[in-house]
Amino acid sequence: MPATERFTTTGKPIRHDSAHLHVTGKAHYTDDIPLPANTLHIAFGTSRIAHGHIAALDLSAVVSAPGVVRVFTAADVPGDNNYSPAHDDPIFADDLVQYIGQPIFAVAATSYEAARRAAQRAGIDYSPLPAILDIRSALVAESYVLPSKTLRRGNPEQALAQAERRLQGSIEMGGQDHFYLEGQVAVAIPQDHGGVLVHSSTQHPSEIQHMVGRALGKQAHDVVIQCRRMGGGFGGKESQPALFACAAAIVATATGRPAKLRIDRDTDMIMTGKRHDFLAEYDVGFDANGRIQALDLMLASRCGYSADLSAPVNDRAMFHADNAYYLEHVNIVSHRCKTHTVSNTAFRGFGGPQGMMAIEAVIDDIARHLGKDPLTVRRLNYYGIDERNVTPYGMPIEDNILNLITDQLVSSSDYLARRQAIAKFNAQSPVVKRGIALTPLKFGISFTATQFNQAGALIHVYTDGTILLNHGGTEMGQGLFTKVAQVVASEFGLPLAKVRVSATDTSKVPNTSATAASSGSDLNGKAAQAAAVAIRERLIAFASDYYNVPADAVCFHDGNVTIGRQTISFTELVQQAYHARISLSSTGYYRTPKIHYDQTTLTGRPFLYFAYGAAVTEVAIDTLTGEHRMLRVDVLHDVGQSINPALDIGQIEGGFLQGAGWLTCEELWWDSKGELKTHAPSTYKIPAIGDWPSDARIRLLQDSPNRENTIFRSKAVGEPPFMLAYSVFYALRDAVGAAAGPAAATALQAPATPEAVLRALMACETSAEPGEAAEVAV
Repeated sequence: MPATERFTTTGKPIRHDSAHLHVTGKAHYTDDIPLPANTLHIAFGTSRIAHGHIAALDLSAVVSAPGVVRVFTAADVPGDNNYSPAHDDPIFADDLVQYIGQPIFAVAATSYEAARRAAQRAGIDYSPLPAILDIRSALVAESYVLPSKTLRRGNPEQALAQAERRLQGSIEMGGQDHFYLEGQVAVAIPQDHGGVLVHSSTQHPSEIQHMVGRALGKQAHDVVIQCRRMGGGFGGKESQPALFACAAAIVATATGRPAKLRIDRDTDMIMTGKRHDFLAEYDVGFDANGRIQALDLMLASRCGYSADLSAPVNDRAMFHADNAYYLEHVNIVSHRCKTHTVSNTAFRGFGGPQGMMAIEAVIDDIARHLGKDPLTVRRLNYYGIDERNVTPYGMPIEDNILNLITDQLVSSSDYLARRQAIAKFNAQSPVVKRGIALTPLKFGISFTATQFNQAGALIHVYTDGTILLNHGGTEMGQGLFTKVAQVVASEFGLPLAKVRVSATDTSKVPNTSATAASSGSDLNGKAAQAAAVAIRERLIAFASDYYNVPADAVCFHDGNVTIGRQTISFTELVQQAYHARISLSSTGYYRTPKIHYDQTTLTGRPFLYFAYGAAVTEVAIDTLTGEHRMLRVDVLHDVGQSINPALDIGQIEGGFLQGAGWLTCEELWWDSKGELKTHAPSTYKIPAIGDWPSDARIRLLQDSPNRENTIFRSKAVGEPPFMLAYSVFYALRDAVGAAAGPAAATALQAPATPEAVLRALMACETSAEPGEAAEVAV
């Protein structure tokens, strides 16, 4: 008899544990924490130029403003004036400012409005310096925030020279604001031992703990970080919250009063990092059928003024520049450009989307050059099973289901018949054109920084039979707490209501990794399982001895425990164990196996496994206005053996629409002075409910458990669905190509706003026949 009847809780579409609180407005976030008496409120005073020295700083008017208690500058930081994991982001600029919005000082006042008004009264004189604001300017100036890297395999130069056909081209990808509904916020409360408790809206409590400790000149055990939930994160609350937590903690410890720092939406968008925008330039050789023979690819990203997380972001972009395709001879160069704009940071996909977008552009351009359906060229270049199955970084692909997914999706979406129907429609429609695309996905799961692939958990079983679970992951709406609770409930054979997950707390589970890289469930689920199993095994050993039955005669199920021929409640067994002085608490720990990665050569096995998927999107464009919309979306996504299908489908839907926003409507625009102009909902457009297609068919791949020993053989689902939205962009290219020829299609850049669609159409108004227009890229 098994120790538990598993999957009574896991594998079911159980509602998010906070769903009712979310929809009724009763969920408490950091901003909702009741504030102690005498709490101070903080506002930043920031730079008004993109690059220059501070010639003079007069804060006398700020200090004397109504409600102001104290003003803080770099000189008031008791420890390290830095909040970055790369140690190159000052909390307060001292002499040099390097982007508009960089903090120079902070005002602590009796209200936020008083602090904000006072900050505007500062007198700051600057000695301006030349500012580099975009990727192309940085490449010309050779302005890099980190050394460039190269990933090579084979002999791409020779293979290019000998290739049957050859194309050169480029694609630009814009950045993206996280636009989490809850902005950056921190509340710091001094403790009687000289330490500080910080409530922070963060994906990475342990990193915040370390940064706050260093800023205060204190040790880690003096700082506690707590986070019950975030109102969205998407990577924007991995490293970025450290600035706000550090500032709040500095004010709280210096004044002995609680301090709160919550910034408004405009300030948040100006001060915080975004998704890296990228420029990709390629030179590709291929045969007459479209199979790639060699590729020389240059990736350049706008990192901003400091490194932040740009090293691993750009590494992952290189690792995913193959996506689903085997590249025998390849050279990938990555330039990490320094610009005088806010430092870009983690965002869902973490560089993977930009790398994949580059190779998808290559494939699409080849297909249009040859006059073929891009799907034909994609499938021709897919990784193989027994051959052509090793990535450029040397990792064998052992779980390839690309053709399986593609076959199923081609059939279920009726792709081939719809492509013919669209061609017929376009031939009869002079203004509105339709397009369709099927794009695949292969996304590696694990942190590329190997040390982060570990997690811990703490479980208490109480004598009334209930369980309190704490783990190192953070909840940002994705359902992590629900999934991990399902794991624990399943290990004890209990209903989910018996398990409660407490706020993430560095004083309970230490040295946690960020809830990022799509690894939240993989890592924390396994750690929680280990803790649960440890307690369950103690209970089994006790029951075996107490009732004189073999250990394999003890089984947990349905809130009960069967022991030999009798069944008692779980609560009764727990009480018996307590009276026998059996420990009912345990920690759990997990480290991802098999992974290794040489950061110098960029080779090894950086990922435990790959998540796969594919999407078909049909779009329509108005060739007179450039406006467009999605008509239908079909998605087939691989989540292994799902722990919670409802949550997984929700993540797929949300990720897909967020990806579509990045590629179609979310446009970041800086003026010539380096000032971000799209810093509010009035100017920065994210997708809304009306942008979701009326016909959306989202399915999970069935009967495909993870080959690796992950938690209940599931697969990560946080980031991979984001990249399914490539199908939207390439369907738009397909529609543009139907209107104005292949050269117009390849001219379309991301984001494909209506203006961008019009530019692509007008750029090729004088093109020759559609078959000849593709020669522009040669």
